[in-house]
Amino acid sequence: MNFLEGQQPYIIAEIGSNHNGDMNLARKLIKTAKKVGADSVKFQSWDTTLFSKSVYEDNYFLSDDYRNRSDHTLKSIVKKFAVSEEDLFELSIFCKDQGIDFSSTPFDINQVDPLVKIGAPYIKIASMDINNDRLLAKAASTKLPVLLSTGMATLGEIDTAVATLEKENVVQIVLLHCTALYPTPPNEINLFAMDTLRQFGYPVGFSDHSLGPEIALAAIARGAIVVEKHFTIDKTMFGWDHHMSMDPKEMKILCTGAKRIHHALGNARRIVGQKEFHQRAAFRRSIVSSRDLKSGEILTVDCVVYRRPGTGLDPSLLDHILGMRLIRDLPYDSMIKITDLASGD
Repeated sequence: MNFLEGQQPYIIAEIGSNHNGDMNLARKLIKTAKKVGADSVKFQSWDTTLFSKSVYEDNYFLSDDYRNRSDHTLKSIVKKFAVSEEDLFELSIFCKDQGIDFSSTPFDINQVDPLVKIGAPYIKIASMDINNDRLLAKAASTKLPVLLSTGMATLGEIDTAVATLEKENVVQIVLLHCTALYPTPPNEINLFAMDTLRQFGYPVGFSDHSLGPEIALAAIARGAIVVEKHFTIDKTMFGWDHHMSMDPKEMKILCTGAKRIHHALGNARRIVGQKEFHQRAAFRRSIVSSRDLKSGEILTVDCVVYRRPGTGLDPSLLDHILGMRLIRDLPYDSMIKITDLASGD
C-alpha cells in the first residue's frame, strides 16, 4: 500500500476495544464499517503488560471509574478486551472476505510480527508510543507504511521519532495530527498544525477524537489523506471509547463526505472548465441600447446598459466604442454590434 499526497482520503474505522472482548460483536462492527464505506478497520493489540503493577493496584484509568466495583477490575477488563493473536488472524480473514483492510495497533515489539504475518497493509503507532524507540524501529523494519500519531508530542519529539524510523529505512511515513483528549473539544484541535507537520516532508493525516464527523471532514478539506475515527454501533455500551466514537450514521457521513471533498479539492491552478466556459454565453452580459437610438447619433454612456445574455459585445469593450457613430437605427434593448458603428469623425 502506498499513501500519497493528494490521494482520496483513506478512512480507518478504529474499533480498538469497542468489540468488548466479543468476537461476534467484532465481526458485526467490521461488516457495518464496510457497509458505511470505511476503507479499513483497526483493532488494538495490547495485553495485560500494557500497565504496570501500580496502575492495576490503583484500579483507575481515563474517565472510567473501576474503583469500588465488585463486578470487575481494571485488570479483568484489560484481559477481557484484549485481542489474541488467534483472534487477530480470524478477524483478518473475516475482513478479507468482507473486502475491507485490517490492521491493529501494536503496543509491544512482540505484537508487530503477527501483523505482518496476517497481511496488515500498515502499522499504526499510537501517540503514547511516539517516544518508544524500540517499537518504532520494529515497525520500520517491517517495510510497511507507518502511520504515526503525534498526540501529546512536541515538534522535537516528532523529529526524533521520524529520525528513528528513517534510521531503520522505513518505506513510508504518514504523520497523523492528533490531540490526546477523549473526546477532544474543537478549540483544542488546531487543524492548522497539519501545515507544520508537512514540513517534515511526509503526507499528513488526522487521528480524530472529537465528537461527530465535522472536524474530520474539515481536516480532509485541509489535505488529510488518512483519517482515523473510533467506531461503535452503540455509544451507550460499557467500555472506554464507545461514548466518544462515531456510530454508523456518522461514519457514513464521513466516508461519503470524504470522497466528495476530495473530488472538490482539485488543484491550486485556476481553471475554467469547458462546461463552465460555455455558461458564459447564458450568464454574462452584453452591451445593449438603453433607448431607441437613431442613425448618426454619437454613442455615449447614457445610450447603453448591460444585460444578459453574453453573446454580444463584452462590457469591457465599452470604452472602445464610446464616441463612435451609429450607422443605423437601433430600437430599445437591442444588442449593439461593432457593425452598427463607425468612427465618430
